[in-house]
Amino acid sequence: MLERDAVPATARQRLRTAVKRAAGEVVHRGWELVVELGAIGPDSRRGRRFGAFGRNSVICFPPNALFNEQYIRIGAGTLFGPQMTLSAGMVPGQQMVSDTVISIGDRCLFGKGSGIVGHLEITIGHDVWTGHHVYITDQNHGYEELDLPISRQMMPERPVSIGDGSWLGHGTVVLPGATIGRHVVIGANSVVTGAIADNSVAAGVPARVIRTMTAAPGSDD
Repeated sequence: MLERDAVPATARQRLRTAVKRAAGEVVHRGWELVVELGAIGPDSRRGRRFGAFGRNSVICFPPNALFNEQYIRIGAGTLFGPQMTLSAGMVPGQQMVSDTVISIGDRCLFGKGSGIVGHLEITIGHDVWTGHHVYITDQNHGYEELDLPISRQMMPERPVSIGDGSWLGHGTVVLPGATIGRHVVIGANSVVTGAIADNSVAAGVPARVIRTMTAAPGSDD
């Protein structure tokens, strides 16, 4: 009896396993389709809201928050990972003082979960790449008025710029007034508050230059 009962139980287990595998495949294929259809490109309805959205650029699905796209200009061939925040101002419909608040060049790559929040001027050059969870902003909260909640205190905006060909490691934070030069490496989890010269490696809180790169003898660079 035990042997006869074991056969149907094994068959049922195999059937359940087969059904789970098939269902899992349907879920994964369905999600891949959702990601493909949800991506924002220059020819999509959402993409046409931007001040400029270059050819072959993509904001992967799902985005986290996209506000006031008309103040944002994106070059060609630039990729934004999923869960991206890309915002001019803090709330939808906010009127900005600059026609272009965020300007991003060609062939850039922004890692998953990153955020760019501008209020006055953020300029990012060509071929700038970042790791995951990088945050770039030109405005911060003040905290000097002790009888006013910090959430209601704002510091004046200060322009931010990142030069061509630079790389920002995972978790980097770029704060108001930061100026990152060309071909700069920012180490993971660094906080950039000031000027970082061209061809530098910087790291720390606040980020400081720890190495200056020079061309090898005989190089044309």
